[in-house]
Amino acid sequence: MKLVIVESPTKAKTIAKFLGKKYTVKSSYGHIRDLPEKKMGVNIENDFQPDYVIPTKAIERVDSLKILAKKADEIILASDEDREGEAIAWHLMSALNLEPSTTKRIVFHEITKMAIEKALENPRTLDLNLVDAQQARRILDRLVGFELSPFLWKKIRRGLSAGRVQSVALRLIVEREKEIEKFKSEKFWVIDAKFQAEDKKNATSFDASLLQKNGEKIDESITLKLFAGDYKTKKTNIGSQKLADEIVAELQASTCQIVDIVKRETLRTPSAPFTTSTLQQGAINSLGFSSKQTMMAAQKLYEQGLITYMRTDSTNLSMESMLSAQKTITKLFGQDYALPTPRFYKTKSKNAQEAHEAIRPAYPEKTPTELKDSLEPSQYKIYKLIWNRMLACQMQPARFDSVKMDIEAKAKKNAYLLRANGSTLVFDGYLKVYSDQTIAENILPALEKNDVLNLTSATATAKSTSQPPRYSEATLIKVMEENGIGRPSTYAPTITTIIERKYVEKNEERRLFPLEIGTLVSDLLVAHFADIVDIKFTANIEEEFDKIAAGDSTWVPVIRNFYEPFHKNLLSKTEEVKKEDFQEKLDRSCPECGGDLIVKFGRFGKFIACSNYPNCRYTEKTAEEKEQQDKIEKENGVIACELCGAPMTVKKGRFGMFLGCSAYPACKNIKKIETKTGVKCPKCGVGEVIERKSKRGRVFFGCNSYPKCDFALWNKPTGGVCPLCQSLLVFAAKGKIKCSSKECSFEKENES
Repeated sequence: MKLVIVESPTKAKTIAKFLGKKYTVKSSYGHIRDLPEKKMGVNIENDFQPDYVIPTKAIERVDSLKILAKKADEIILASDEDREGEAIAWHLMSALNLEPSTTKRIVFHEITKMAIEKALENPRTLDLNLVDAQQARRILDRLVGFELSPFLWKKIRRGLSAGRVQSVALRLIVEREKEIEKFKSEKFWVIDAKFQAEDKKNATSFDASLLQKNGEKIDESITLKLFAGDYKTKKTNIGSQKLADEIVAELQASTCQIVDIVKRETLRTPSAPFTTSTLQQGAINSLGFSSKQTMMAAQKLYEQGLITYMRTDSTNLSMESMLSAQKTITKLFGQDYALPTPRFYKTKSKNAQEAHEAIRPAYPEKTPTELKDSLEPSQYKIYKLIWNRMLACQMQPARFDSVKMDIEAKAKKNAYLLRANGSTLVFDGYLKVYSDQTIAENILPALEKNDVLNLTSATATAKSTSQPPRYSEATLIKVMEENGIGRPSTYAPTITTIIERKYVEKNEERRLFPLEIGTLVSDLLVAHFADIVDIKFTANIEEEFDKIAAGDSTWVPVIRNFYEPFHKNLLSKTEEVKKEDFQEKLDRSCPECGGDLIVKFGRFGKFIACSNYPNCRYTEKTAEEKEQQDKIEKENGVIACELCGAPMTVKKGRFGMFLGCSAYPACKNIKKIETKTGVKCPKCGVGEVIERKSKRGRVFFGCNSYPKCDFALWNKPTGGVCPLCQSLLVFAAKGKIKCSSKECSFEKENES
């Protein structure tokens, strides 16, 4: 009997289908050894040697694998091909006491019969460089977490955590929020005109925008130097309503003529196949999935053998997959859509492992429609996204006929140049299956150079320079990748961690913003542990891990060079930094002992307490809690407890504010606080649409008559109704308002 050990049970089932009765395929269910949970587990004095233990939940599993290993003639370790997978194989060797002579290591990028058979024909030994790189990351993160987190407990409050990568991600969000607060918007005016040709029967009117005044451009570009890169915003040099009105008046009295027309064919080429980063960005933008949701669905697809490995930074595709994609394209869409030769992409990430492949369908011929009934909805959507993108990258470019028309408007004092741009889709090409850009056609009438035009109207619109946007998960991942912060396997867990720690939340547009405790933690780390949250420093550490993986460096000196100055600084800051530095002192005295009242941070947020604690245990609600209580009483009056009749009062807990009986602890009745939208439920007509949270913590909006009424929306309703179908309008991403009905395409700008 030959024993094959993989990480997941789903992967084991898939591989077992391809192997005969000679093979027994079992799962380790991930790591079977790790650092201990409740202690450091790293011997600093002995070259940072780790003390690995088998977690309680894995003991039974390890015992059963040991029994099978003793009976096996040959043992094959088939964990994933990355550093984490190599480390799992290494831990299995150690925990199961496997003999190198009877143990083989195989790797594959896709779980297909051909890939498995090829891997079995070409086994290799363990790559200890990859193991060391994983081990170095794990030990370094443990040192930071176990030493820096207690520092935060002492100086702010218990339960806080600091991680090497998560702290930098948090800083990115906090710094962006500060940049938004500092941003001073500038008002400017843009001028558009509507034209119609003279001496042309039934001439179509068209729009043009003001480009120049007396040969000088009116557009100005503003570049802001931000923490994580430059941000560009545009304005015009028309800075007042008076000047805008003067230009409009001159345009209306001017004579207009076409001075130039440029017609050409333009091509739009498809994006590269997905990497981990771009898959997460694509799923967030097009499906509204979080990075965690995306990776969970992709993991299941990989384990079922439907896609290639989903943790990669390479855009390479195998020749076999590209040829298979060509056949599928020709079969589904015709020869006109297929390329004569495969299209190759150059990986932009400087640290990409070129031996890996991009994320693609394992079998391009398996369409999403064929698999829909056998997949969960989230898996189907991710598979379709991956399939569409991979096929698109091997299809013909889209072709457009583009027209650029320059119009001169001569007034008495000034000469103006306006421009109209038109484009018509001639051949959709790859857009047949995938597009990550909006396709906007604008057809201009058939005109010629020197044609005279009538300016039928001119308008000046006031606008403001746009502030730097908050990060979405997609844009945060993009910035992390560009700056070398983390690697493909760390993006999703990093973002998940800072959200679960309540350092960061998402607003209605799914943009990330820091909570007060997150800002406080970030500011403390920036002030006293600058290296930990420095982008370049963090990126350099990642490069050191890459060198270890490549065999160009050893892990112990890398850890030592980081740890010794870090630990020395930590000891110094422990004495230097005082907890009082992070407590706001109020200009009031404690009513019980006369001590100073201060604002503290507890497990559930801010509260007011006496500075003489623990001798005096006086506390009171914050202004926020009092405001919430006043709001509830204003809307509903004093709410009486259903169990004892005592008034319900606003309290703060693990999941935010709630109503609790004022007779606590004699009465422990609690109720949720409804965050109302003021919108009546369109389904039952009785309840009101309120803000709610799913089991996974995602905010949605549903009827407060649930379970009698199950009406629900993911987006917040505006209170308006769709002019096309009368469904509720909701706030959408990118400053849009759209119809809540999936069958309706109504959308408009949010002008509020």
